[in-house]
Amino acid sequence: IDVMLQPTPALTLVAIGGILDLYVFLGPDPESVIRQYLQVIGYPMMPPYWSLGFHLCRWGYTTTNTTRHVAQRMHNSKFPMDVQWNDLDYAAKRRVFTFDPWRFGDLPEMVEEFHERGMKYILILDPGISSTSPPGTYPPFDDGLKRDVFIKNATGHILIGEVWPGSTAFPDFTNPETRHWWEDCITDFHSKVPVDGLWIDMNEPASFVQGSVEGCPDSDLENPPYTPTGVVGGQLNSGTLCMSAQQKLSTHYNLHNMYGLTEAYATHSALRKVRGKRPFVLSRSSYPGIGRFSGVWTGDVRSDWEQLRYSIPAVLQFSLFGVPLVGADICGFGGNTTEELCVRWMQLGAFYPFMRNHNDKPNAPQEPYVFGQKAQAAMRSVLNLRYSLLPFLYTLFHHVHATADTVARPLFVEFPTDPNSQTIDRQFLWGSSLLISPVLEQGAVDDNTCLNKGQYLLLPAPLDTINVHVREGHIIPQQEPALTTIASRRNPFFLTVALSAGGWARGDLFWDDGDSLDTFEMGNYCYVIFISQVVSDPVRLNGALDGLVLGGLQVFGVPSTTSLYFSVCRPQKDNDDILQISVFVPKNQTVLSAGLCVCPLPQVLTVTSLALPMTKVFTVQWAL
Repeated sequence: IDVMLQPTPALTLVAIGGILDLYVFLGPDPESVIRQYLQVIGYPMMPPYWSLGFHLCRWGYTTTNTTRHVAQRMHNSKFPMDVQWNDLDYAAKRRVFTFDPWRFGDLPEMVEEFHERGMKYILILDPGISSTSPPGTYPPFDDGLKRDVFIKNATGHILIGEVWPGSTAFPDFTNPETRHWWEDCITDFHSKVPVDGLWIDMNEPASFVQGSVEGCPDSDLENPPYTPTGVVGGQLNSGTLCMSAQQKLSTHYNLHNMYGLTEAYATHSALRKVRGKRPFVLSRSSYPGIGRFSGVWTGDVRSDWEQLRYSIPAVLQFSLFGVPLVGADICGFGGNTTEELCVRWMQLGAFYPFMRNHNDKPNAPQEPYVFGQKAQAAMRSVLNLRYSLLPFLYTLFHHVHATADTVARPLFVEFPTDPNSQTIDRQFLWGSSLLISPVLEQGAVDDNTCLNKGQYLLLPAPLDTINVHVREGHIIPQQEPALTTIASRRNPFFLTVALSAGGWARGDLFWDDGDSLDTFEMGNYCYVIFISQVVSDPVRLNGALDGLVLGGLQVFGVPSTTSLYFSVCRPQKDNDDILQISVFVPKNQTVLSAGLCVCPLPQVLTVTSLALPMTKVFTVQWAL
C-alpha cells in the first residue's frame, strides 16, 4: 500500500488489494487520538526497571574475555551500565540457540558473573534456523521438522532462504505449535545460559536471496500489477521470502508485515514463562500492537550528524504508535564516529527511552572509555543524570502502561493549540515536565531553545552540556545515581521542584520491585503524590519503598528565604513520633543545623541531609 498525504489536505491510499478497515480517531486533540488508537491496538507493556539503564553492545565482541574486558573497563571508568550485550559472535557457526565452544565456552559462567555484579545480559536471536547441519546435531531444526513449524513454499515443501548461518528455514509464528516449539528452544537455551532478555533481529523477515534459494513461482502474488513505491529491489520478495509462501493463517503475502509482531509475541510469552519475571524483548521489525510485547530500535543507523538529527522524529513516531521503549544506536552503527559526534549522541541518547550504544565490527571502537578525558567526563555526567532521573522515567512508563500516555513526547502533543509546535523535531519532552534540547550540529556550542510561550533563546551548550529544562508547576522525583540500577534503587531520593508563578507544583512516583509480573494489575506497588509546599502523600504502599528515604530537595522559584519550617507528619497512630525542625536562615547564607544543610539562593532553595521515610506522609514548608 502507498499512503500519500497531500497539502489539500487529502489522504490518498493506493493498495494492491485486500480488505481495508479504516479507523478514524477524532481526538479532539493529539493526546486523545493516541489514547483512542491504543484502545484498539493495546496498551504498551511495563518494562523491567533495569532495562531503562545503559546498554552496551557491539558486533565484534568475539570472545567472552573480550566481553568481560569491556564491562570491566566501563566499571573501572565509573560509567553507569546495567546491561552487556553480545551480537551473533557468541553463536557456533552463527546458529541461534548455540554458543561457540572455543570462543564462548564459558558463556554461562560469564553471565553469572555479570549477575553477581548487579548487571544483566542480553544476546541476539535471529528467526532463521540453519537447515544444513547433519541430522541429529542441531535440535532446533530437527525438532522443528518433526513438529512442522516452518514456513512452506507454494508446493508444500519447507521454504529455504539464506541468512547468517547459510541455508535457513523460517518459523511460522502464526502456528500455535511453532510458539510452543519456540518456547521449548528458549527454555532449553536458558537452562544453559540464563539470559535476561532477547534481541530479535532480521525479523522482517530478512533473507540474502530473493524469495528462496529456489526462487519463487511466477504469479500475481509475486508480480502484482502494481508495486508500491519505495519497495526495496522493486519487487515484494526482494530481500525476503516468496509472497506465495504458506503459513498457518494465510499466504506470506497477507502476513509479511506481521512477522516481527508474531515473533515478538512468541518471544515475550516464552520469556515470561521461562524467567517468571517481566520480559525484555527488543525487535527490529514492528507492526501496530508490538509495544505490548517488545521495545524497538531504529535499525542500522550511520555514524553521522544527519542520522543523529533524524533519530529524534524516529523515536517520537514510535512513541505516537504505542511503542514507548525505543531508541537509536547511540554514536551510530555503521561507519566511524568522531569524539564530538559520540558525545553529542550520548547526550541525546541519555533521553531516548531505550538507551543503547551499538557498533558494527569494521568500525572504530566507540565505547565511552575509548575517548579523551573531557569527552569521558561529559558522557559520565549525562549518564549520571539519566540514572538520577530513572524514578521519573519509570513513573512515565507506568502512566503509558496504565493510561496510554506517552514518554518521549512531541511538543505538539503537549501544546496542541500552538501551531509553532507542530514542526519542532529537534526538541522533545519527557512526559509534560522535562524539555530536552540537544545539540545536533557539528561544532555548535549554543542551543536555540524554545521557551516561555514561543520565545526562542540562544543558550550556551559547550561539549559537556545538554540543556534540559523543568517545566513550572512540576515536581520531578530523582534518586542518587550509581553504577547499576540495583545499586541506585537503594539510594536516597531527592525532589526537583519547579514552582509555578502561583507557588504550586505537583509530581508523582510509581514504585515496585521493578521486575515482577503484573504489579499494577495485581495492586502490588507503591504510589506517592507530591504537592508543594512539599507534601508527600503515599496513597498506596506495598513494601517496595520500605527503608528508602528522601535525602533532599531543590526548589526553583522560591523568593529569597529567611526562615524554614520542616515537619514530618506520620499516620494517626504514630502521633507520638513527630519530627519538627525549625531553622532560621539569614538571607543568602548557608546554615548547618541538626544535620540539615539549607542553602537558600535567590529563586533557588536547596535542602540536603534529610532522611524522611518515603513510606510516610511528610511536609516541607518554607516561609518569608
